Amino acid sequence: MGRPMQNTVVALVDIFIMLTQFLIWGLVIWAIMSWLVAFNVVNTYNGFVRAVINGLDKVYDPLVRPIRRIMPDFGGIDLSPAVLWLGLVGLQRLVPALLIDSGVMG
Repeated sequence: MGRPMQNTVVALVDIFIMLTQFLIWGLVIWAIMSWLVAFNVVNTYNGFVRAVINGLDKVYDPLVRPIRRIMPDFGGIDLSPAVLWLGLVGLQRLVPALLIDSGVMG
């Protein structure tokens, strides 16, 4: 009887890991795009580039805003995406470990 429930939990954990991995890769792309814009490597007058940047901003700005409020000012360096990255990676490791330790996942 416990077998189907365990399979469901494993599948849900796999989906959670895939979603967090997707967020991590998007975060990396967002950071690289912001650097390319800051150093005038890409032109924001291009409609596609502007759409990609605006879309990434809408996803990641709300995630890093609370981190920016807490972190001290480092001048021109924004470390909030790195803190978000560490948090997402930590969640990827923590959630399965907690489920295994609690006996939900074997």
